[in-house]
Amino acid sequence: MGGYLEVDAGKFGRYLRENQKPEGKIVELGAKAVAPGLVDTHIHGLLNEDVMKSDWEGINKISEGLLKAGVTSWLPTTITASSETLTSICEMFKEHRHEETGAKIQGLHFEGPFFTPEHGGAENPKYMIDPDINLFNKWRKASGDLLCKISMAPERQGSADFIRQVVKEGVVVALGHSSSNFEDADDAINAGASMFTHTYNGMNQLSQHEPNIIGAAFSSRLTDCELIADGHHVQIPALRALIQAKGCEHICLITDCMQAGLMPDGDYMLGELPVYVKDGMARLKQGDNLAGSILLLKDAVKNLVDWNLATSEDAIMMASYVPAKSSHILDKCGVIAPDMPADFIVLNPDMTLDATYLDGEKRYQA
Repeated sequence: MGGYLEVDAGKFGRYLRENQKPEGKIVELGAKAVAPGLVDTHIHGLLNEDVMKSDWEGINKISEGLLKAGVTSWLPTTITASSETLTSICEMFKEHRHEETGAKIQGLHFEGPFFTPEHGGAENPKYMIDPDINLFNKWRKASGDLLCKISMAPERQGSADFIRQVVKEGVVVALGHSSSNFEDADDAINAGASMFTHTYNGMNQLSQHEPNIIGAAFSSRLTDCELIADGHHVQIPALRALIQAKGCEHICLITDCMQAGLMPDGDYMLGELPVYVKDGMARLKQGDNLAGSILLLKDAVKNLVDWNLATSEDAIMMASYVPAKSSHILDKCGVIAPDMPADFIVLNPDMTLDATYLDGEKRYQA
């Protein structure tokens, strides 16, 4: 669809049709398309930097690097660690709030520590504990209320009561790294959980006799499912099955990217655990489990289109609107609408990234 998109003082204005040519400077894009800036709500690192270990300079390096991935907003994501470590990370983000110069930090996502060791994956089981509302409130206060999303296992003792309390505070609860049966997952949804963490991964396999947590993801109509579309974490037929079951409006594309993103193959760390990267995959050195990814969100979008799993419009929606909506940050990002920050990307006809804009200013050119 042709036309004109107004940008003024860093904000979107109106969309005007082709016969409504506006006054002022006009940038012609030809056959290229404009789309909302992408929103990565589950990402651990990039460019050899990691949310768990990097100082603020390193965090800002991730923020800047994400512009190359078409990402204009993100939720820095922790992994399971000691309470003291998580508190310190919260305090750092609170101290430097709004100081990032690249992709905008819209909140924090805690992946753990309320997980089940059986499906800990690349998370350290020695720190996994039952949900504790007092501990969570301590972290939330330390973050200046930036902590807005937590991934947890619904079978941990006290989960339903915990979920009910944090959801009242506006926190998003996602279910994952879990051996949960269907009933515990369903109880968590009824208590207010609204997402599933990297669906399929860190969960028991689906059975027609034991539907478990994956069955809850498929059958709960109003929940949103995170999905890693790199072709390694989830095979294409399984991607298709979930997208068709949930509808594109309930699929939240994420990367789960760790520090090896935009880096060469080799040895890295995820938290306290050694990882090696080869053939497009990050794996633990001990156990050989997948350990996050090196996926960029722009590539997840292109993959879905190239694999005929979604139209270009729906693939973009799954990487912008749905992540923002599902993490309760849609008032800040994820859409092109009047008076919203003019954070957007320009795409070539083949869905490769051409440019990334923040507040109406071009910040990356491919």
